[in-house]
Amino acid sequence: MKSLPILLLGLLAGSAHAYTGQELLEDCRAAEALYAEVKNSDPHHAIRSSRCISYIAGFADGYAISDYLAEKIGVQLNAFCLPNDPDLSQRLVRAVVIHVERTPPQNTASTATLVAGALAKSFPCADLLERKP
Repeated sequence: MKSLPILLLGLLAGSAHAYTGQELLEDCRAAEALYAEVKNSDPHHAIRSSRCISYIAGFADGYAISDYLAEKIGVQLNAFCLPNDPDLSQRLVRAVVIHVERTPPQNTASTATLVAGALAKSFPCADLLERKP
């Protein structure tokens, strides 16, 4: 029975792979279809759209934490400023789809870099980057 956790760990490690920009794009296209209420018979469609939505929401939350901590030491990040909208999740997904579609094919940028670029372009901050007093 001691070998079961080791076996499970080995299986998980063997199936792990990076989340590529192309996978992110395909997942976010599925999310856009979900928001548009387009019917889909693919059983994985909802899972794929959820992966996109969750990844972007997690990224935005991580940034919010970084911004909060930076503010504690007097630094304002201002990489992007998300509006307080009821349809924010849908707008985030759309921003990522547009940005990733415009990147060159065979791009090796990480999904985090792609999402950061998308949000920075789509939701710029009005204030200039400056140190807080």
